[in-house]
Amino acid sequence: MKILLLGKNGQVGWELQRALVPLGEVVALGYRAVDGLAGDLADETGLLATIAAVAPNVIVNAAAYTAVDRAESDPELAYRINAGGPAVLAAEAARRGIWLVHYSTDYVYDGSGNRPWREDDAPHPLSVYGKSKLAGDEAVLASGCPCLILRTSWVYAARGGNFARTVLNLAAERETLSMVADQTGAPTGADLIADVTAHLLRSVMRDGKTQPGGVHHLVAAGETNWYDYARLVIDEARRHSLPIKVKEVVPILSEAWTTPAVRPLNSRLDTARLRTGFDIRLPDWRDGVKRLVHEILQS
Repeated sequence: MKILLLGKNGQVGWELQRALVPLGEVVALGYRAVDGLAGDLADETGLLATIAAVAPNVIVNAAAYTAVDRAESDPELAYRINAGGPAVLAAEAARRGIWLVHYSTDYVYDGSGNRPWREDDAPHPLSVYGKSKLAGDEAVLASGCPCLILRTSWVYAARGGNFARTVLNLAAERETLSMVADQTGAPTGADLIADVTAHLLRSVMRDGKTQPGGVHHLVAAGETNWYDYARLVIDEARRHSLPIKVKEVVPILSEAWTTPAVRPLNSRLDTARLRTGFDIRLPDWRDGVKRLVHEILQS
């Protein structure tokens, strides 16, 4: 099997390079063209030429415009990358009859209520980023290609910047931290997303149309808010004897933390369809965050 992976340098893309290798040959591309192969979702001509040259059995799209706040002032580019690029990939996947894996987000929902969102709930994004991602989801589904659209939330990875690293840096410098307490979701590791993706691909390539395609929610089990998330990170750091200056973490409301893009308050995602359809167990979010903190402290 040959897999074309786009977005190799992102958090999920980096982990996918590891997780997908046992399945077959992986051609991994970033934003910049390499040896005539283009991974830029804004380059329609380049994408089509790349697919023709690679002739993959599967396309995995981990590339996206993810600058949530910047998208508010740059909607044209956000839509071009998050909607236009996936539309090109999906149309070509449909023409060739190959699987497309595409990643989406909790931002397609408006964050109302307090129950986990299901895949058949009506989306209503609040931000340009969310609207552009929803447009990409809809383009993939409308193409008719065999697809897996994996909606996730609060993604982190040990590589590069992340919420836990920011909290640790601030906790070492300040005595008081303020953290948003009215946004609820499940911190989800890029490594978990990549490993589950490999499991799903193995299943659909083996069993074909007997496996459920379409939209699936993929997040770690359980739920938290940014306030409790930060407290867990700090507690883990203390447990590992890291010098921590902070004495108090103060819960605040989202309205006290103004950003250009509106964040959904309820980012809970129901994963029953994924767990039942593919017979998998998703670990508690705390397990991954504790491991993340340990990796940060060891780096």
